[in-house]
Amino acid sequence: MSTSELHIIKSSGEKALFSVDKLRNSLAHTGADTTLIETIIAQVNEELYPNISTREIYNRAFALLKKNKSHLASKYKLKKAIYELGPTGFPFERFVSAILDFSGYSTKIGQILKGKCVSHEVDITATKNDETTVIECKFHSEQGPKCNVKIPLYIHSRFQDIKANWPKIAPHKSRLMKGWVVTNTRFTKDALQYGKCCGLYLLSWDYPSNNGLKDRIDRLGLYPITVSTLLSQREKQFLLSRTIVLCKDLINDKFYLDHLGISEPRKSKILNEITHLCL
Repeated sequence: MSTSELHIIKSSGEKALFSVDKLRNSLAHTGADTTLIETIIAQVNEELYPNISTREIYNRAFALLKKNKSHLASKYKLKKAIYELGPTGFPFERFVSAILDFSGYSTKIGQILKGKCVSHEVDITATKNDETTVIECKFHSEQGPKCNVKIPLYIHSRFQDIKANWPKIAPHKSRLMKGWVVTNTRFTKDALQYGKCCGLYLLSWDYPSNNGLKDRIDRLGLYPITVSTLLSQREKQFLLSRTIVLCKDLINDKFYLDHLGISEPRKSKILNEITHLCL
């Protein structure tokens, strides 16, 4: 059977035709050269079988990348690394806040804002050029589920309530411009349609096109600490509990690695990996 006729199982449980171009593009996104990409594709092709899961294909490609260059493997596992920011959504909120900080915003996490009717706890408030945005983060710890239309409906109603009382919250300080919903998964078609219709800004893994989460992360070099292929899960959770969410944070606070009792040779490898990522 030709690989172009081979069906695979997506994380959502849906069947789809295997696309070698998608695999090639995802590998190219890491910065791997053409020779390495084609070598990995050839090896993965040899191990394909009908109804193989996308997870198995990913795991094989990841292992081959890691064997060659660990920092490229780190980039390849970016999507999975975002899920590893869980199980709570708080590290994800800090991560989104950091992306906005590096984009010129001044951000605050977990503010209580009084609306016209009730008070609301807002995940992130972001201000730039005297214009404020209120942002709700919807984190999923597993692949597959999408944000349906109920989420933007709910967030838009909260935004409208806050907006109605904004002159009393921030008189003469800033204008409340937009409400955002940010998720590490994807939005359903209805959710996207509603967001566009009501003026709610939606940001997901790959939406808007060329300006989704993955694009912003790559553009700014703001990789979560969970992308590391050298740190253990226990070590990652320790760093997240100390609010070390970005690889850049760890470069600036290397003493946390000493606190974890990591040896000098291993510490050197970890710092080398994440430094390559942040370049």
